[in-house]
Formats: sequence, C-alpha cells, structure tokens
Amino acid sequence: MNVELDIGAREDVPTWLVYGTPVFTVLAALAVSSVALVALDVSPVAAYSVMFVETLTSEFGLTETTVKAIPLVLTGLAVYLPLRAGLWNIGAEGQLILGGLAGTWIGLNVSAPGYALLVAMFLGAGVAGAFWAAVPAWLRAKYDINEIITTLLLTFVALNLKNYLIRGPMQGGAGTFPQTEQFSGAATIPSLFGNVHAGLLVALLMVAVAYVLVTQTRLGFEVTFVGSNPEAATQAGISRYKVYILVFVIGGLFAGFAGIGEIAGVQGRFRADFEPGYGFTAIVIALLGRNGALKVLLAGFFFALLIVGGSSMEVALGVPAALTEVIQALVILFLITAEFFKRYSVSLRVDRDPGTSPATRTGSDA
Repeated sequence: MNVELDIGAREDVPTWLVYGTPVFTVLAALAVSSVALVALDVSPVAAYSVMFVETLTSEFGLTETTVKAIPLVLTGLAVYLPLRAGLWNIGAEGQLILGGLAGTWIGLNVSAPGYALLVAMFLGAGVAGAFWAAVPAWLRAKYDINEIITTLLLTFVALNLKNYLIRGPMQGGAGTFPQTEQFSGAATIPSLFGNVHAGLLVALLMVAVAYVLVTQTRLGFEVTFVGSNPEAATQAGISRYKVYILVFVIGGLFAGFAGIGEIAGVQGRFRADFEPGYGFTAIVIALLGRNGALKVLLAGFFFALLIVGGSSMEVALGVPAALTEVIQALVILFLITAEFFKRYSVSLRVDRDPGTSPATRTGSDA
C-alpha cells in the first residue's frame, strides 16, 4: 500500500474556514488544555465553569474583564492595522510604555481645567506611541529593514528608558518602590460604573475609527491592497511608503492610548515594575480578529476573560497560574496551524494495490 501526501496552494479559501478559524482555534486550545487539567486531578467542566460562567455571571468578574479588555483591545488594534498591510507590529508593548510615560509626565506637570488635562494626557500619549512606531515604519519603508526586529528591539529600549525615568527624573512619592507621584483627581480617568473607567469609551471609539478607516476610506482600500499584493499595489500607483508609515503611526497612537488609559484609569501612578505584557498578547488578539476591527474587539474581551477567569480558577481550584499562559500559547499554536490550512490544501492518496489503475484509488482532502 502506497500513501501519497500532496500539498498545494489554495486559490480560494472556503468561507467556513475563514470565519470558523477563530472558533476552531479556541475550542482546540481548550480541549488540549483539558488534558493538563485532568493530569492535575481537576475536572475540566468545573474549571471552565469557573473561568467562563462564574466570571461572566458575577458583577466582579464582568467589571474586571471589562477593565482588562480596554488596553487589550487598544493594543490589539495597534497590531491589527499594520497586519492589514502585511506588516508585524511586535512592539506595541514599547509603544504602550512610551505612551504611558508621556501621558504621566503631562498629568503630573501640566495644570489645566476640567477634562482638558485628560485630553492633553491622551494626546501626548498618542503622539509618543505614534513616534515610537514611526521609527521602525520609516526603516521598513525607506530601507526595507525587517519591522519585526526593529519593533521588538525598540520595546527593550522603551523598557530601559522607563526604568531610568521612574528611578530618576520622574521618581516621586513615599515608599521604598520606585514610582511617580500619585495622580491628582483631575489627572485620573473618571469611572463610568463600578470600577470601569471611561477609557472604555476611548477603546470603543478607536474600534469604530479603525472600522471606518479600513472599510470606508481610500486609505483602508490601499492598506488592504498592499497587504494582499504589494507588487500589484505598486503597479497600480499606490505608495507603499505612505501606507507603511501611516498604519504604524496610527497603530502606535492606539497603543499610546492604551498606556495612559491603564496608568490613569487603573494604576493611579506609574511604577517601575509596570510591564503588563498587553502588547505581546495583542499579537494573538490581532491574529484572531484580523478580518475586522469588531473581531479585534471580541478577541480582546475573550483574552481579558481568559486572564480574569484564569485567576478565579487558580483561587477556586488551586490550578497553577501558568495554565492560563498555556491556554494562550495553545491558541497561538492552533492559530498558526489553521493559517497553514487556509493557505494550503492537503490531499492524501492511498493506493492499496500498486498494480491497479488510478481509477481504483481513493482519497480524501483536509
């Protein structure tokens, strides 16, 4: 019996595969994680009930999930928009940090009436994040330097710059831990309900902006065109230089908003150990929601639910904290696998008798 495996590029991706990929990815990750839960002598049904059902049906769980989703959605958009142009913004974490630093400095050193100070803080944070993203964008557009490397390296530069500033020129307040002064009431983002701060409105507004930008504007058409076929886009007269710069600058703006939103809405001051990791989680969020800004919103809330529900599961069932990270890693793994099957078709041919004619062969496609 001979077995032949043929792999060929797909010309058309089935609709069910396009829209089913995020669902299949999440379900597969949860199914495999169940093996780890069983090995820990924990019922997967009980664990996932705590993680999802109890979190979504309690006021505390809903509040914490919403608060956690705000920076995840914004950083998800920061990765999503360059991804539409075929680029990888791996440095959303660094852009978030720079945005938080700039917004914090404005909040502590600028006096302004009413909500003008908050507006100035968000604008400063957005500009800082956009500037930090513009550097790798310019290097990619001008010299074709790989943006994955430059955005990642600039993240480490941002982290070290943060450590220097919070332990040096921006340090203030009492206590043994390096941190800035506490924000004043005017520099603190007000609450909408419970502990959910008004940064939620900013996140929803930016989702709407990204949706309109991609689906309703000429720039959005150019971004999608460049991402699907850069050579054809150039032949059509579209400037890849412009597209690369703009998607990164706007993405950095979103990440900067996420930084100051987290600092002024949740933390109350900038601490030296502030390294939330939202910018790296945003890569998976953008991949899950790459078909639209609204899907990025849903993916952001899902990962917020994973984080908050995972913490509840740890407390209620004694599950190790690393399991939540395992689930996230499995989502990435299965997402990459799904992307392979979206790009390529796999044919398996089984010839039971080498001497028979091809008409007797049976096969199946995956």
